[in-house]
Amino acid sequence: MLTALLLCAAGLLAVAALAALGRGGRSRAEAATIAVYGGCLAVSTLAFVLALAALLGGASAGLTVPLGLPWLGAHFRLDALSAAFLVLVTLGAAGASLYALGYGLHAEAPLRVLPFYPLFLAGMLLVPLADDAYAFLLCWELMSLASWALVLAEHRPEENARAGFLYIVMASFGTLALLLAFGLLAGPEGRYAFAAMREAERGPLASALVLALAILGAGSKAGLVPLHAWLPLAHPAAPSHVSALMSGVMTKVAVYAFVRIVFDLLGPPAWWWSVPVLALGASSAVLGVLHALTENDLKRLLAYSTIENIGVVFLGLGLALAFRAGGQPAAAALALAAALFHAFNHTLFKSALFYGAGAVLTAARGERNIERLGGLIRRMPVSSAAVLVAAMAAAALPPLNGFASEWLAFQAILLSPDLPQWALKFLIPTVGTLLALAAALAASCFLRAYGIAWLGRPRSAAAAEAEEVDRFSRAAMTGFGALCVLFGLFPGMVLDALAPVTERLLGARMPAQLGEAWLSIVPIADSRSSYNGLLVFLFVVASAAMAAAAIHRFASRALRRAPPWDCGFPGLAPSMQYTGTSLSQPLRRVFGPVVFRAREVVEMPLPGSVAPARIVRRRQDLVWEFLYVPIGRAVGRAAELLNHLQFLTIRRYLVLVFLSLVLLLLGLGLWR
Repeated sequence: MLTALLLCAAGLLAVAALAALGRGGRSRAEAATIAVYGGCLAVSTLAFVLALAALLGGASAGLTVPLGLPWLGAHFRLDALSAAFLVLVTLGAAGASLYALGYGLHAEAPLRVLPFYPLFLAGMLLVPLADDAYAFLLCWELMSLASWALVLAEHRPEENARAGFLYIVMASFGTLALLLAFGLLAGPEGRYAFAAMREAERGPLASALVLALAILGAGSKAGLVPLHAWLPLAHPAAPSHVSALMSGVMTKVAVYAFVRIVFDLLGPPAWWWSVPVLALGASSAVLGVLHALTENDLKRLLAYSTIENIGVVFLGLGLALAFRAGGQPAAAALALAAALFHAFNHTLFKSALFYGAGAVLTAARGERNIERLGGLIRRMPVSSAAVLVAAMAAAALPPLNGFASEWLAFQAILLSPDLPQWALKFLIPTVGTLLALAAALAASCFLRAYGIAWLGRPRSAAAAEAEEVDRFSRAAMTGFGALCVLFGLFPGMVLDALAPVTERLLGARMPAQLGEAWLSIVPIADSRSSYNGLLVFLFVVASAAMAAAAIHRFASRALRRAPPWDCGFPGLAPSMQYTGTSLSQPLRRVFGPVVFRAREVVEMPLPGSVAPARIVRRRQDLVWEFLYVPIGRAVGRAAELLNHLQFLTIRRYLVLVFLSLVLLLLGLGLWR
């Protein structure tokens, strides 16, 4: 099984090599597009079947390949944790490749995308299989550099170039943090294999540094606040199927890195390890959705929503750390299962939403401002239905999968009074309150986005002339939308599949779910709580059917058609509809002044003046203003000072090298 998965990665690398050799006109570019994405679809589907079989069958294997460092080689291993994330990675890759078979034909410069797309998939496939620090970081860098090239595929717009620069800076910073974390785990002996890291002993200070570096390294790639600055810039710059992979899949590879380091390699946790993880997770959930509420750019809105969902995932991981340190393995298994389940769910609904955004870009001639869309539900009925299901899942509405995973997270929060630490007894209920706030704001966010972009009347000629997209794009959207419904109605099958992961990391698992009556999920015991998505779905359908029947039976038996009430203003125009800005204004006034310094300035002309009235809105990202801008200035000043080093004489260079060597040897001696 492991060998077959490595051969799949090799197949993707071969597809990338063939794509790099492709040249020619538009017709050859279209043929290359179909060949590359078709090959990626076939390989990803095969890898998905293999990973799912390994997860369900409990396969575990290791392999050393004579590559890389001569004395180390490249170690690869397939276990329950890597198999679970490989299922997520390959499913997302297969969906994106299917979508790209149609969407990729509309690309302006496909040959800039095709060579790097298989490389990106190969890097994400290899990271969960790596079993030593060298192989892990090599595959991590392959994933990062390939995705950076994809972000810069359309590099001419200035904002895209800026997004690519910021992304590569943050990616380099994250890789450096992970490199230092693995160095501390390996110790002075240089034991870079993961098996040796598990057996090593380290003090509390070294463990705390590894935790901090893991948060920085994995959090920067996942988009955890305050390391999220690259994400809302890179996602709109990349092609939509690449945005779906970066948001739905690559961020989960970063979650895998955090879980592998903190839950597997670092050893038993201290209770306070959960505090920064919980705080950052809750902050990301709330700040991400608040920024999404104020966005009019459809892809930037979805990017900020990703930050919110990554916060929910890390919130579950923080709960698992707290319960594990508190000696409650069953509660820790529940929290970890909730986090992994939500990561899987986010891959499904966020991929479908980015596919929908790409469909809008294709159908509406590149328009992605929701204020200039509208009426798409009539022009694109299949795409609109799929996006509606995904939006409801992202809003955590029952009976869809987003609700099921967040409900499990709340069940884990309700177990916090049993923890012995008083700090956690106060912190976790606060985090639960923020999670509830984020869920409510997410519902408002997607109500606004879908209502403005897909409902109402077209607000521009591009929206009025939109047409349904190709069958491949529709198949990818509807397929992932159907999975959102399936795993919302039957979440027990996913939780049972994740049980080997929690058992491998925590020595405990949730109770078996598929044997419960009516396919309910019971996270702890029947006496505590349970949830049945199928019964909720049947109740919703029955209630809606009875309400419709009652209205048609008792209200009127006749079908009447009449123009809508115009409030006494005949000749309704699209500009008279609600806008996204007007819908978000109350929330912006409540949270905006604190969260992003939102300001509204109304300029009213004097009586008799013919000057127009103006409303000027301003908002700032406080994290950017107070963290990244000072760091950028400091780096600039340091670069100016260090610029003098290139004008030193050879004697001064030799002295500098000698002093650096002495300092390194001194540090190594003190470490030992």
